[in-house]
Amino acid sequence: MENEILATCRELGIGFVAYSPLGRGFLTSRFKSAGDLAEGDFRRNSPRFQNENLPHNLQLLEKIETMAREKKCTPAQLALAWVLAQGKDIVPIPGTKKQTYLEQNIGAAELSLSASDITRLNDAAPLGVAAGARYPEAGMNTVNR
Repeated sequence: MENEILATCRELGIGFVAYSPLGRGFLTSRFKSAGDLAEGDFRRNSPRFQNENLPHNLQLLEKIETMAREKKCTPAQLALAWVLAQGKDIVPIPGTKKQTYLEQNIGAAELSLSASDITRLNDAAPLGVAAGARYPEAGMNTVNR
């Protein structure tokens, strides 16, 4: 569905806002288990953070972490740089509660990714390969309606 929307946006000359480009904070590497999430955190109910899906998703994250270390940046910066590299018509909107994370996110704009870097990221974590739905079932019922 997202690819169709992006193609239509581009055909009509409309910018695309990438919502939750850090995977609800997953791509920050701060959450390695459901226990890392505060009691009452909505992500505890997110299928992608659930025990049955988390091990698979952590394997994807490990590849991104490895590449981030090589690039001397955070995994979040690498993820945001990847989004920015998709085209000038795409703008990520990462949410943050702390100024230090905001400053880190801004650093992604200065990160240069080569064509081989982008290919490597696409291969490491292809779109649609994350385990678990984006939202719990009730929330997924409201998507694309």
